[in-house]
Amino acid sequence: MITMQVLKAHYLFTEDDAELLASLRPLAAASKEQLADRFYDYLLGIPETAQFIREPATLEKLKQTHQNWFLTLFDGIYDNQYLHNLQKIGSAHVRVGLNAHYVNVGMNIVRQFALNLIQDNFTDLTERKRLREAVEKILDINLDIMTASYREEEMRKVFVSRRLESKLIKAAERFTHGLNLVLVVALVGVSLSVVGLFIWELLHILEGSIERGILSALGTLLILWMMIELMDNEIKNLKGGRFNILVFIGVIIVALIREILISTLRHDALETQVFLAGTLLILGIVYFLVSKSQQASPS
Repeated sequence: MITMQVLKAHYLFTEDDAELLASLRPLAAASKEQLADRFYDYLLGIPETAQFIREPATLEKLKQTHQNWFLTLFDGIYDNQYLHNLQKIGSAHVRVGLNAHYVNVGMNIVRQFALNLIQDNFTDLTERKRLREAVEKILDINLDIMTASYREEEMRKVFVSRRLESKLIKAAERFTHGLNLVLVVALVGVSLSVVGLFIWELLHILEGSIERGILSALGTLLILWMMIELMDNEIKNLKGGRFNILVFIGVIIVALIREILISTLRHDALETQVFLAGTLLILGIVYFLVSKSQQASPS
């Protein structure tokens, strides 16, 4: 955490600067009301800042607070307590929702007022230069500390946002992983059912329905083969592999082929068989196009 000593070192603020500022305190005390009036007259002319100070009681309280702060610029004592007080001022600006831009604008008004005081009351060029430099330093330090409150607030929001986002992503990933596990278990169950269906169709062969049994069993074997591919794809997906939509299209195609074989054995109407064949053709085209698309896209 930064200290006042570090800040003063960074801004080359010396004890001589502190003494020069202390010498300006009588002049500052005599001009504080004039500064407060000028400062808030300006802010009242800006709609974005006027909304905070329209009430007369609020305005008078703020003027008094501003005068007190202005005098602290010339106390000659700039320690960590001074730093803490400025941090509270910056935090107050953040709490009321004042944009940091207007803190910079307000500091510019104070800067011009203070420099004009020096210009109007000191004729010696060397002394005037030293006083101006000291005032510039302390105002820059004040602005640095106050605007740091805004930076800290933004960092806090970003930190909370990122932490929440990270937790949500992890929760979503775990939920998705859980659904994939459920899907694998479901695929295992369906595959066992397909094996049962294959055994049942073999029994048809033993019962004498040889042609029907063989074709049905062949269709079921195709479905079982696609189920194996589907499970293999899902397991790869669980391990972080790429999702392959072709496997799902393939399952539908195989199921449709089995239905066509059975439809032929049942001697279904020609319209039904044409419909099934047309659907198979469309799925084949879709499979081909998706396959080409995957080959063209980078892995």
